[in-house]
Amino acid sequence: MFPIRDHNPSDRTPVVTYALIAMNIVIFLSYFPAIGGSEIQLMGFYAEWGLVPAEVARGQEAHTLITSMFLHGGWMHLIGNMLFLWIFGDNLEDLLGHFGFLTFYLACGLAAALGQMLADPVSTIPMVGASGAIAGVMGGYLLMFPRARIDVLVIIVIIFKIFTIPAWLMLGLWFALQLFNGLSIDAANGGVAYWAHAGGFVAGVLFILPVWLRRGGRDYWAITHGKPPHEDVAYRITRSSGIPSIQRQNMPPGSDGRALGDLSRIPRTGTRRRGGSPWTGGRD
Repeated sequence: MFPIRDHNPSDRTPVVTYALIAMNIVIFLSYFPAIGGSEIQLMGFYAEWGLVPAEVARGQEAHTLITSMFLHGGWMHLIGNMLFLWIFGDNLEDLLGHFGFLTFYLACGLAAALGQMLADPVSTIPMVGASGAIAGVMGGYLLMFPRARIDVLVIIVIIFKIFTIPAWLMLGLWFALQLFNGLSIDAANGGVAYWAHAGGFVAGVLFILPVWLRRGGRDYWAITHGKPPHEDVAYRITRSSGIPSIQRQNMPPGSDGRALGDLSRIPRTGTRRRGGSPWTGGRD
C-alpha cells in the first residue's frame, strides 16, 4: 500500500518542493548510472558523501549531515521518496512559505540523522536518502491536516485497487511500522534507517506544533475537523485510468485570495462549528 495523491490542492506553486525534487533527481543521475553497477565504487562514494554516524559523532565529516539528504541507494529509493515529497510537500510549503518550508525540511533531515546516530552511534555504514526529511514533512502534515483524504494504491498479487483513506490512518500506520521495525531489527544489521524515519517524523510534528498552536490548536481542529481549510476539491474521472483527477482549487466567491500561510484567513475562537475531533467529527 502506498499513496498516489492527496485531495488537498495548494494555493500557490510549491517552487521549493519542485526544486528539491529536481535536485535529488539531478544529483542521483550524476553518479548512479556511472558507478551504480560497481558496488565497490558506489560504497566508496557513499562513504565520502553519505553520513557515517561514527565519524560525525567524532566531530568529523559534518558536511555529510546535508549531503546525505540528497543521495539515494537506487531507483526505487529515489522514486519512492520523491513521490512522498510531491504528495505532502506542497501543502506544508503553502503553510510555511517558501523559505520557511526549506528551513523546516532541512531541520527535519538533521533531526532524522540524529535519531539514527542515537540508535547506533558507532556505525560505520553510510546513511543516505531524503527519507528522514520527508518523514518530517509527513509528521507536519499529520498534525495540520489529519483528515485530508489520501488515495492509496493497494496491490494484492495481480489485483490493483485504489482506496481513499484519511491522512491520519495512512501516516499513522506508516509511523507505527517504522517504530515496529526499529524496535525489532538491530540497527547495526538493518539495511533501512528506521530510526531516522521515526526521528524525522517526530521532529516534523514538534517543529510544526507552534504553527498549529498559533491557529488555535484544538480550536483549529474543531473549526476544520482536521480537514484542509478550503472547500472540497472537484473531481473528474478520466477514462484512461479510472483514477479521480483532482483539479486545482478555485478560490470560492468572495475570497480575497490570501494564501494558506496567512493566519488571518483562519477563523479564530468563537466561530467554531459543530463539536468533534479530527478523528471523528465532520464528514469525509
